[in-house]
Amino acid sequence: MKNALKLIFISALLIAGPVVTAQTLKFGHINSSRLLGMMPEREAAQRQLQREAQSLTEELEKLQKEYQNKLQTYLEGQDTLTNTVRQLRERELTELQSRIQEFSQGAQEDLQRREMELIQPIFEKIEKTISEVARERGYIYVFDLDANSVLYFSDDSEDVLPFVREKMGL
Repeated sequence: MKNALKLIFISALLIAGPVVTAQTLKFGHINSSRLLGMMPEREAAQRQLQREAQSLTEELEKLQKEYQNKLQTYLEGQDTLTNTVRQLRERELTELQSRIQEFSQGAQEDLQRREMELIQPIFEKIEKTISEVARERGYIYVFDLDANSVLYFSDDSEDVLPFVREKMGL
């Protein structure tokens, strides 16, 4: 009985072996940064982000100019001020300087957050299209060369970028 089971198992392996090895595994690769650079949505997002950055920069410049004016006024009249008034003006300058720093940090954080809001839908569109192309063309994996995690890919790996560009109409 054991010999019969062994014989059946070995026969099954011999029959299934060529079927498994005959299956072609398709791998693809893409450089997502190149694709992102081709997308008009990316350019629109960049323009929007630049407009918002310009607005924040203008506001920061106003605050810095206000600080410079108050500092100049303080320095010019410093010798004629009483101790109480001098302390009040120094406190105002310190508070204004703190506000400038807080505004600058907040503006940077806002711009980073806004960039992610603008770019996220584009990345989702890219991922969706890559998935569709991979399914249509029978890839089992598509590696992103931009992710710096692929150390090697052979000539048998197919560049998916042209297919994704075509599907996106780029």
